[in-house]
Amino acid sequence: MKLALALTSIFFGSALFAFQQQQTELGLPELQTIKTATLSPAYGCRSQEEFQAGYQNTALFLSKYSAMRNSPDLLFNGACGGKDYFEGSTAGDDMSLIADLGKVPIEEVSASKAFNFKGVHSFDLYSRFTRVALVKARHTYVVLISKRELRGLFAFSVRSYVPNSKVDLQLAVKEYQVLKLREQSAGFDWASGNRAPCDQK
Repeated sequence: MKLALALTSIFFGSALFAFQQQQTELGLPELQTIKTATLSPAYGCRSQEEFQAGYQNTALFLSKYSAMRNSPDLLFNGACGGKDYFEGSTAGDDMSLIADLGKVPIEEVSASKAFNFKGVHSFDLYSRFTRVALVKARHTYVVLISKRELRGLFAFSVRSYVPNSKVDLQLAVKEYQVLKLREQSAGFDWASGNRAPCDQK
């Protein structure tokens, strides 16, 4: 019995160490903790030389993993002189969505309140998730991360905003997972419609 307990303890200890090591290597974010970030300038309002240098400070990467994949979790975007907006999907088969919760305190945003801040069953109160959202000072947003190898949810508030130039954010990650893709249906394409089965007319 003592041997079994000792072996169990060793197994769980080594599994915990492997998990912690993997978390460190992936640089996963700490949950439920408010942090700050500055994104500048708007991605679409840069010189040709800056475009060639990649995202630079226009994008937010929540983990070492997303930075290594060059797949931002949030992008501050907008053309010079145009309206700035946030987006979570930047390439490939990304399907991340964003919702503007309005002027609510980031401290009060929970995972459940991300989808309905007041917690009242009313269709007008459910969060409206879209591909992009306009930048508005003092508004709080939530991003539902849906990418090939990432799943997550985070909230952020715009503390200050200079159009086309800079946004200062407070943010808190609610959920963040790196997924190990095993199986996937073949044939995904953004532009393809749908067809009837061959035996139907």
